Amino acid sequence: MVEVKLEKITKRFGNFEAVKDLSLTIKDGEFLVLLGPSGCGKTTTLRMISGLDTPTEGRIYFGDRDVTYLPPKDRNISMVFQSYAVWPHMKVFDNIAFPLKVKKYSEDEIRKRVKWVAELLQIEELLDRYPGQLSGGQRQRVAVARAIVVEPDVLLMDEPLSNLDAKLRVAMRAEIKKLQAKLDVTTIYVTHDQVEAMTMGDRIAVMNAGRLLQVGPPTEVYLKPRSLFVATFIGAPEMNVVDVSVVEKDGGIALEGDGFTLSLPDDFGELLGEYTGKDVLLGIRPEHMTVKGVSTLEHVTRTAEMDGVVDFIEALGTDTIIHAKIGGSIIKIKLPGHIPLPIGENIKIEIDLDNIHMFDRDTKKAIV
Repeated sequence: MVEVKLEKITKRFGNFEAVKDLSLTIKDGEFLVLLGPSGCGKTTTLRMISGLDTPTEGRIYFGDRDVTYLPPKDRNISMVFQSYAVWPHMKVFDNIAFPLKVKKYSEDEIRKRVKWVAELLQIEELLDRYPGQLSGGQRQRVAVARAIVVEPDVLLMDEPLSNLDAKLRVAMRAEIKKLQAKLDVTTIYVTHDQVEAMTMGDRIAVMNAGRLLQVGPPTEVYLKPRSLFVATFIGAPEMNVVDVSVVEKDGGIALEGDGFTLSLPDDFGELLGEYTGKDVLLGIRPEHMTVKGVSTLEHVTRTAEMDGVVDFIEALGTDTIIHAKIGGSIIKIKLPGHIPLPIGENIKIEIDLDNIHMFDRDTKKAIV
């Protein structure tokens, strides 16, 4: 295992910058998730770490070793791809053994290592089968087995679960995370799925438009997003965002929006002082709101209220998502259980003021 360090990495394809001035350190034995939408540069970053692509600018280090221009075979890395990439004409045993044969391990050592990894991934009974005889989940296990059988310094995974059905994805997420912890191998995992990122990563690195926006533990990135993009990309349902003005009211600070006014506690005055009289963006996660008289916000000490009208209901069984109209905006409120509110009902919405977010309208960076 090694620490992986990216120093001011930029990758251009012609005039297009796929990755822009990215610096990031992945700790020895860490499970880091590169998260972002399609085209954000996360796979290009992974390919540069692997050696499949070369940075236009910047350096890549594995520990103290500069690997920027080394080919993949000299980096002691393994990759697991979205498409499994198992060879259909080879039995499972030979698929797993292939990288060992390339490295000219002895037949005895190959048998020992394949047996070890097959037991680890619980695919011993599949070793004599061909990939065409396997399910998607089994083929993905074979791909993972082939990647770790050489005991790489760095394990790279590019959307490895996206071809699996939803139920199998959940099971494989848990298996991969437990396997990585057992092997203690430095792992970099690419996904656009924020649930995968939140449940698997020791840290999440959020990317957009080629830039690294925020790095941190999942809970920190969720609760303290540094930008509007991070705030709205992570969380389901997505964070509610509405336009508000910061105003002085009754000797304090308040937020005025279309159809509501929220008076804020005194400590917000210091945070928002320079924004008084200006417009900002207010962000509230659906789970940090409730409908008064229907549900309660537990362990919450500071709240504010606004009036709304039920516009639509998503009954999900374990949760109910209420779409409420406030002025000209529709916001979502996430409540536990089945809440049979009628469409058109007037409701009072209670907000947890300790979990609201505000963003600069121009820079989209977090203020609160």
